[in-house]
Amino acid sequence: MRVGIVGCGVIGGKRAAALGTDLLAVVHDRERARAEALAARTGAAVCASAAELFGRCDAVIIATTNDQLAPLCAEALKAGKPVLLEKPGARRAAELEPLVALAAKQKRLVKVGFNHRFHPAAQKARDILDAGGCGSVMFVRARYGHGGRVGYEKEWRADPGIAGGGELIDQGVHLIDLARWYLGAELTKVQGHIGTFFWKMPVEDNAFLTLLTASGQVAHLHASCTEWKNLFSFEIYTQRAKLHLEGLGGSYGVERLYHYQMRPEMGPPDTVIYEYPGADASWQREWLDFSAAVQSGGVVSGGLEDALAALRVVDAIYAR
Repeated sequence: MRVGIVGCGVIGGKRAAALGTDLLAVVHDRERARAEALAARTGAAVCASAAELFGRCDAVIIATTNDQLAPLCAEALKAGKPVLLEKPGARRAAELEPLVALAAKQKRLVKVGFNHRFHPAAQKARDILDAGGCGSVMFVRARYGHGGRVGYEKEWRADPGIAGGGELIDQGVHLIDLARWYLGAELTKVQGHIGTFFWKMPVEDNAFLTLLTASGQVAHLHASCTEWKNLFSFEIYTQRAKLHLEGLGGSYGVERLYHYQMRPEMGPPDTVIYEYPGADASWQREWLDFSAAVQSGGVVSGGLEDALAALRVVDAIYAR
């Protein structure tokens, strides 16, 4: 496919590098210099507007600030293009809801950028659960955080009008999405607290959530940008095992999955550790999922309905 990218910042660059055999044909950014820099690295052409870009490609990646995600996705759908829309998809569920109907009307696929589903440890954990030897998932517990950087409180993620919120809508949506994915059920009860403890900004730097399904499964989640050593830890507790995802590569540490399988006599479990050193390939894996679904008419892992469910949890916490 000939691909167009709207939004040529860090995430747009990651998406450009993950296209595999598909071709980055055109790029656009409100700051033309960023589009030109990405074009220089990739050989893509620079478009003066998003509308021009939609007319010169087969599929679109939208990797802009949160306030532009939903409006640009709507324009791309009206132009007849399938879209990989960066998470969280919108600032609020109300902004995302019209896209569900529009995508159905246009008969075009929209995938939301939940690349954490495509980390090898996350996929291996999903495979182990699906194999059935662990029993039902009882609850999950997760922590995810980074420590920001000098001037973080002045970036667009600290502006509620642009970002829609702080750490909850930034890294927190990944935890919410993974919780739904592993629990296999909708989160029907939302409890939590957000606070700004360190950064002098009008959005939260920490979010603490306790989410329940109708059957009583629990997700206990903490997202933070006061985590001075970058951290990713996601624990899945089942009736007969515990699966612990740890690290995402790079500054988050080597990616691993610990599989602790209960013995019939209980006591110390049988333990298998899967280790995934090297570069983060989740972006490539996610693009392959999207590209294959576009070309085959199939479904994707992490679509509009998943993003909508995550944003409804976010909305419930922000409404408190």
